[in-house]
Amino acid sequence: MIEENKIQDRISREKIEEYLRKTEEAIDVIKKGLPPKRSLLYSVALDFLSMIECYYKDAKVFIEKGDYINGFASLNYAYGWIDAGVRLGIFDVGDDDVNFTLAR
Repeated sequence: MIEENKIQDRISREKIEEYLRKTEEAIDVIKKGLPPKRSLLYSVALDFLSMIECYYKDAKVFIEKGDYINGFASLNYAYGWIDAGVRLGIFDVGDDDVNFTLAR
């Protein structure tokens, strides 16, 4: 079993900041790619966005406390929700298959 402090050493402040930045940028992109308000998927998109923002905010709290492990995990959960929404077509990110997991 890996000791917690060894994991903590592998998740550097620089890596955390990079993931925070990438997640924040992704949130900005998906907010621009919401379905029309009259679409049946609009409320689904808002629900996904709520989960994404909650995990992102949780990550920031963990990181501020120096808990990089849970901060990193929360960022990965946030991005998982982002990619799930993109892959399902809930968020329109164009053809950006570098920052998002597209179906094709």
